[in-house]
Amino acid sequence: VETVRVNRLRECYIRPLVFVGDGEMGVPSALTNPVHVVVATWPWGAYLGDDALANGMRARVSSYTRHHVNASMTRGKISGYYVNSILAKREAKADGYDEAILLDTEGYVSEGTGENIFIVRKGQIKTTPLTSILDGITRSSVIELAREQRVPVVEERFTRDDMYIADEVFVTGTAAELTPVREIDNRRIGTGAPGPITQSLQKTFFSIVRGEDPSHEAWLTRI
Repeated sequence: VETVRVNRLRECYIRPLVFVGDGEMGVPSALTNPVHVVVATWPWGAYLGDDALANGMRARVSSYTRHHVNASMTRGKISGYYVNSILAKREAKADGYDEAILLDTEGYVSEGTGENIFIVRKGQIKTTPLTSILDGITRSSVIELAREQRVPVVEERFTRDDMYIADEVFVTGTAAELTPVREIDNRRIGTGAPGPITQSLQKTFFSIVRGEDPSHEAWLTRI
């Protein structure tokens, strides 16, 4: 909060980093070297672009697989893990897409390179359970908002073809906020435009984060 104040930012992204510092070299250094903390803040617009936020983004299923649950601590938001995301993102952008969607090692939908994934079919929302994915703050917020709006939410594994036949798909994240997906692997999702459930949740979410919804004041930290 103080870093935002000092930088006099009206709207910004906040990035805290905790890392092992100088001293002994090698793997054991993580056990003995001092730990440092950095907090950076900077202005950042729509992560996936204003058009994607309004009209939906184009995504592809990546050829790269998300980390296996026993290969690393998949719940950890660890900088080195993002090499996996960078490779998938580069591949997607090179092929003309906005974002990549990664599958887990069993072939089920995991998450995006920096977002959690939701699908909507027949009025029900489904999202990947907390297995190979990060427990996103925005993910939890959107699940709560959906339930407040009496939209059923199921945390259950689903496949890529579940996304293809979904009525709506959207992603959530601190940077992505709530961004609709209009196309996956050159397949149009639903009508090819943000659906009613996505639009309702997006409108409510932005109303809250802009301080326009007094019923969710407890979610905010006033600067």
